[in-house]
Order: sequence, then C-alpha cells, then structure tokens
Amino acid sequence: MVTNVTDKYLKMKIHILGICGTFMGGLAQILIEKGFTVSGSDQQFYPPMSDQLDAMGVEMIQGYEASNLPAADLYVIGNALSRGNPSVEFILNQKLEYTSGPKMLGEIIKDRTVIAVSGTHGKTSTSFLLCEIFKAQKIDIGFLVGGVSQAFNHSARLGSAEYFVIEADEYDSAFFDKRSKFIHYHPDTFIINNIEFDHADIFQNLSDILKQFHHAIRTVPENGNILSHNGDNNIAELIAMGCWSKQYKLGTSDTIQLSPDLSSIAFEDIKFDTAKLPMHGEHNLNNALMAIYAAYLHGIHPKESFAALQKSQGVKRRFETIFQNDTKVVIDDFAHHPTAISFTIEAAKKYFSKQRILGIIELGSNTMSQGHHGKTLYESASKLDKAFWLNVSSKKNQEFEYESVDVLLKDLEDDLDNFDVILIMSNKDSKKISEPLIERITNK
Repeated sequence: MVTNVTDKYLKMKIHILGICGTFMGGLAQILIEKGFTVSGSDQQFYPPMSDQLDAMGVEMIQGYEASNLPAADLYVIGNALSRGNPSVEFILNQKLEYTSGPKMLGEIIKDRTVIAVSGTHGKTSTSFLLCEIFKAQKIDIGFLVGGVSQAFNHSARLGSAEYFVIEADEYDSAFFDKRSKFIHYHPDTFIINNIEFDHADIFQNLSDILKQFHHAIRTVPENGNILSHNGDNNIAELIAMGCWSKQYKLGTSDTIQLSPDLSSIAFEDIKFDTAKLPMHGEHNLNNALMAIYAAYLHGIHPKESFAALQKSQGVKRRFETIFQNDTKVVIDDFAHHPTAISFTIEAAKKYFSKQRILGIIELGSNTMSQGHHGKTLYESASKLDKAFWLNVSSKKNQEFEYESVDVLLKDLEDDLDNFDVILIMSNKDSKKISEPLIERITNK
C-alpha cells in the first residue's frame, strides 16, 4: 500500500474504483489538478458526476471485470467495493499498489489549513456556505463536498489558498480500513453539526458512531478548534470522552446566536435580519451560523459572511425548486433521515404556509429502508397533507407505500390537482421521480 503522496508520485497513472461516487469523483478532480493522470471504473455512470469527469477528460470504464482493469501505478479503491469484487481480487492477487480515497486526500491536504464539516445532517450545505463566504473574500478556497453548489457548479477543486474545506462524513474508508473517513483529514477546525444514529450497515449503535467521532477529535491539535451546537446531548457525551482543543458552542452568549423566533442572528452587539438570507427552515439557518462562525475563527468578520450569504445560490438538491408554474411547485431535497425529513417539511410548511403539500419520500439508505428508526420515520412526515413512500422494505403496512415509481406516479396522477407543492425527499437519483412527475404535471 502507498504510504505517502508527494511530488514524486505526480507522474503516476492513478485508477479509481468507484469513481462516480461524490467523494471519489471529487478526489479525481483534485488529482487531475495536481497533475496526475486519472482513469476510473464504476458500475454505472450518472450525472452530475459523470458530466464533471467527462469534461475533465477522465477515461471511464463501466464494470469491474478484471480484464477491463487498466494498468496503473496506483489503484484507489472506494468503500463501495468489497472482497469478491473481480478488480479487488485481481489487485490483491497481483500485489498491486493500492490505497483508500480518504487516505490519499489526507496526504494531499496535509499542509493546508483544513476545515472539516461533520455531523449526521447539514454537512453539504454548511460546507458550501463556508466556501461561498471564502469566495466572496476572493480567497481561492479548496474543497471536496458531497454535492454540487450553484455557486461553484462542481463538487471539488484543489484551490490555491491556505484553506481547504472538506465534508467529513463518518462512513468507513475502504474494505481494508473500517475507520471513518474523517480520521484521515487531521482538521485544524472540526465542525460537528449534530450526531444521530445512521449508517446501520457499518455501525451497530450510536456508541459506535461516537467512538469514531472521538477518534477524530483526538487528531485535532491543541491550537485547533472544535465547533458544535450547544444543547445536543450526543455531542455533549462525545466531548465528555475527551477534548484537547479550543471549544466553541453555538447558542452560547459568547458566540453567534439565532433568536428564538428565527428572525435574527446576533453576534456581539450586531443583529442580522434572517429574512435577508435565501434559505428556509431553522436547520438551514443553523448551517449558516456554523459557516459564519467557522469563517470568523479564520479571520472573516460575521458582517462580511452575512453579506456573502445574502447572495447564496444554494446547493443543488437542498430544498431546490426544480419546477414551478401557475399552480404547482416541485421541490427536490436530499432529506432521508427522520430528523432531516421533519426539518425539510417544517421549512416547507413555513414557506408555503397556505398551500397543500404532498411528500414523496424515497428510502435510499440501509438505515432507513431496514426500519431502524421504526415509528419515528413515519412520524417525521406527519405534518404533510399526504405522504407517498418509496422503497419501504420493513413492511410497516402504511398507506401509500410503493416499490415502483411507475405505480406510485400512476396512483398520484388523479390526486395531483389536490396539492400545490410536491416535496421530493430522497438520497438517491431523484430524477427518476421528478422527471416523469413534471411531465405529468405539464401534460395535465
């Protein structure tokens, strides 16, 4: 296995297995900027990542047959691949050089000032809001984020500035490294938005997740920063396990605070009107607070950050309006966890207060589809006027559960006139829902 990524490797040809995932595709873009020759394999290629990679001239090979695996100096193996995969077995049998994506990224950014954004919810939004703040200051920020921002239109770039923003999720690194990805990043500022149980395919319980977060905290230097929300009991339990860095808790008197009625943000003697921000819901305002304070810790005054966020174009698939006519609005959102679903619905109810809202909720993660959150999952959608569920494998026998998009849309067709807003919540490719839905709306 490769142990270091230095300039001597820049002539290497690198092949990425699982290249169309948001992390691995983002890593590919950064490696190309560094001067590597990059190719990649995946089971499927789908936009927007496939479009980004194609634009950068990345050779993409479909499937993992060993016979199709190109010669390379180093293979970067994504965490979606496991033992038994033909390419993995070939690499191991031939004793070829390989590494994980998080380890390689960690080596590339080791000399940067790293701001890592973690938590069960809000990582992507917080990361891109922070990047927009830096961009407004004409700082050529580097980043790798699990989504696409309207302001940047891609998910990763190396950047030339000192700072690098990374969406730091707790999922495992590779089949040969079951530590969480964020262990490899050694952040100078570690943002913890929130902590809840998720990723049931790799974590047995919340304690397992807290242990990984604790390991990450152990890598933050003494002069580094731990930034979290005050009042999160799981974060409090985490900090009690040990913390050796400077701590900042949003919602305390010495930090940035959101007013109880969500109307203003206060910092010292300054108040900012949240109505001027183009984002909806308390959860998104809290994401903004995190970004503003993280930027403050790195020399950008909140008034400058607030001015930047007033112009924010948002993140694709985070409460994104994808269709609107005189009678209907279709919103696309990544929410797939009970907490995130309820946050998104609350934002929709507040923004569309006099309109009837239908939710189409697709369970794309192992945690959700296997029923780990049980009754809580269904309760999260209780404020909708109606909810349709897709890919429910736990068989709760709830009304309006579907295994097929076609059947769901057929049942919905006669009901479309009864709703003003259709809220699609999915962490999978939502276009298979949204495109035929919009076609039905426009043809009615």
